[in-house]
Amino acid sequence: MQRVTVYTDGAARGNPGNGGYGAVLLYTDPAGVEHRKELSAGYRLTTNNRMELLAVIVALEALLRPCTVEVHSDSQYVVNAFNQHWVEGWIKRGWKTASKQPVKNVDLWKRLLSAKEPHQVSWVWVKGHAGHELNERCDELATTAADGGNLLEDEGFAG
Repeated sequence: MQRVTVYTDGAARGNPGNGGYGAVLLYTDPAGVEHRKELSAGYRLTTNNRMELLAVIVALEALLRPCTVEVHSDSQYVVNAFNQHWVEGWIKRGWKTASKQPVKNVDLWKRLLSAKEPHQVSWVWVKGHAGHELNERCDELATTAADGGNLLEDEGFAG
């Protein structure tokens, strides 16, 4: 399987407020040529966590065949949900947290599970705003999208 490295970030101006996501996908082909794809979009009235999730979703949905994917995110919410097996517990409890509260952003968690299904995905937490070039680029993509015009509607946000 092809190996793809993905960097993602989400942003919200106010929480909730205008938001955006950014993703950078990297793939080195068999000839050693690196391919890079950047994705971003802005949304009206959303949250930071929704944009963090959407960044990963859009990146995985952009892959045209099953891949081995290493996702780098500065969102402990996203990374820990998989590395600490929170998602498995939520599903077993009918999308309830350990404290029996409804899981937030279920629409996006379900979409993320579907998007990651064909891939072998590993999750790496990156400290945000710490000078990591690709994390900083994703932050720039996300904040630029949040501040831009033609913002999309986050139809799943029920704020």
